[in-house]
Amino acid sequence: MTPVVKIVFEDWADRALPLPAYETPGAAGADIRANLPPQMRETGVTLAPMQRVICPTGLRVEIPQGYEMQIRPRSGLSTKSGITLPNTPGTIDSDYRGPLGVALINLSDQPYTVQHGDRVAQMIIAPVLQAVFAVVDALGDTARGSGGFGSTGRS
Repeated sequence: MTPVVKIVFEDWADRALPLPAYETPGAAGADIRANLPPQMRETGVTLAPMQRVICPTGLRVEIPQGYEMQIRPRSGLSTKSGITLPNTPGTIDSDYRGPLGVALINLSDQPYTVQHGDRVAQMIIAPVLQAVFAVVDALGDTARGSGGFGSTGRS
């Protein structure tokens, strides 16, 4: 069964912008657009080098229970302009109902302006399993054991 993510617009949001959408039939992520408040639409949001900002989307979402929304960078934006997410992937839980914002960071050495309507990230809807945690006296043995933390595979 295909999960349905319910969306409402913030009161100030530009409803003419497209909703999150899969750009190709094989796309795993749906693109999310910057939906800036009216006073910011002409100028956009400029990020100085190493600056972080929460980019508004103008949306609130209801994710079905048992799923999460992962927010990931757009590869072209990060490789061409140095704009990525500082907490990738970001997780939106199914019980969150606040504004959907995208945390962006400018890793380049040049300012970058996010314009109203720009595609700034992508969302992945994924199932969630919650584990049970148990304290035990010992862990099972494996061939790897405790070796390899931080290993690059180089000697």
